[in-house]
Amino acid sequence: MRVHILGICGTFMGGVAALAKAAGHRVSGSDENVYPPMSDLLDNLGIPVREGYHPEHLESDIDCVVVGNVMSRGRDVVEALLNSSLPFYSGPQWLAEHVLRDRLVLAVAGTHGKTTTSSLLAWILDHAGLEPGFLIGGVPANFGVSARFGASEYFVVEADEYDTAFFDKRAKFVHYRPRTLAITNIEYDHADIYEDLDSIIRQFHHLLRTVPGRGLVAVNGADANIVRLLEQGVWTPVESFSAEDRGATWFGRHDTVDSGSAIAVYRQGERVGDVHWSQLGKHNVENALAAACCAVHAGVPVSTALEALSTFKGVKRRLDKRCNYGGITLYDDFAHHPTAIRATLAALRNARSGSRIIAVLEPGSNSMRMGVHGDSLSGALGGADRVFVLARDDLAWDVASTLADLGSRLVAARDVDELHAGLLKELRPGDRVAVMSNRGFQGLPGRLEESLRQRAHVATDSER
Repeated sequence: MRVHILGICGTFMGGVAALAKAAGHRVSGSDENVYPPMSDLLDNLGIPVREGYHPEHLESDIDCVVVGNVMSRGRDVVEALLNSSLPFYSGPQWLAEHVLRDRLVLAVAGTHGKTTTSSLLAWILDHAGLEPGFLIGGVPANFGVSARFGASEYFVVEADEYDTAFFDKRAKFVHYRPRTLAITNIEYDHADIYEDLDSIIRQFHHLLRTVPGRGLVAVNGADANIVRLLEQGVWTPVESFSAEDRGATWFGRHDTVDSGSAIAVYRQGERVGDVHWSQLGKHNVENALAAACCAVHAGVPVSTALEALSTFKGVKRRLDKRCNYGGITLYDDFAHHPTAIRATLAALRNARSGSRIIAVLEPGSNSMRMGVHGDSLSGALGGADRVFVLARDDLAWDVASTLADLGSRLVAARDVDELHAGLLKELRPGDRVAVMSNRGFQGLPGRLEESLRQRAHVATDSER
């Protein structure tokens, strides 16, 4: 089959392209944002990508078109597609019909933690010799890729609640039909498509309706919104996980150690083993418990699951340690919601309470730019000693007034150059810097790393 993908350079659609190629299809694509790393990945796979969205890209030998949710009515290529006789699918629909059909699907849903938990689950299955396929919205360090077709019936998918396509406004995850489902948490987000929390919970309930009675739903036992969800009806066995509630099916008691964290794992009240790993934070403990719960349901022995967790190397841009130069440690993190920001800063604080924590935030998500989380943002950032925020032109709120509670700790910068310069003046040995954005932050993490490297090199030379 010849498949053409509109919006191929997005993380999800690029993963779909890789899976389609691995399944033996001929794949091409179009996008307006053709740049590394995705452009390099697609080029290495032998998938041609054309710049822009033009009707002439819909060539006569194409069998079907997969439409990314970046596309909308009114674009010339969309209108040309609708006027043609070409079959077209959303990415999730194509994935469901051509990859997930006849697979044993393990899905991870939730407002936060999906990428890390999906990566953990895929790694546990792989460590157990089950050779799973996966599609994840990030790059697990244990694999080095975000998508793999796999050599078995098992397939792990990060199940996003964002809408599917311009012609299908359901959440992406309703297409996946998992046998095993983890729900990490539920909060209000995606204000550009959901009017309130109830409308999000409704979508999660649509997902619950697709899980078979012989399956499993693993849920965060301390999440009140998940309790509300389950009260609407569930037809599948439920197990809970928690780093707080000892009554959960899976409970983890954790301590911070020099190399990361140590977790004592309990299942139904019985201690079943320990995990020693490099990951930080209570939120990652719960991600680990969710993954272990799902893997055990798929047939992995508990001991094997815990052994795999101890060898997990993390996910790029999920509290990802980029460097340490001159005693300054730089982390790159995807946090873009107050809850995730709070968890990231708490993890750093608990790991080394004596160091200064410097938070650097790009308000990048649609909800963040709209100011939906303004009431809780200053509290989330309160865990940092200094806070640098990129005051983007497209923000519907004023950074200085909204975050006034932070007082003198706050620096609002007009652009990345100003932010970069301010950080270099501020940073001193012992600082831990968390750069947080769900976008590219206009290259700031890489620029800051290089500047710190050069500064440390000059300091070393001057001491000789």
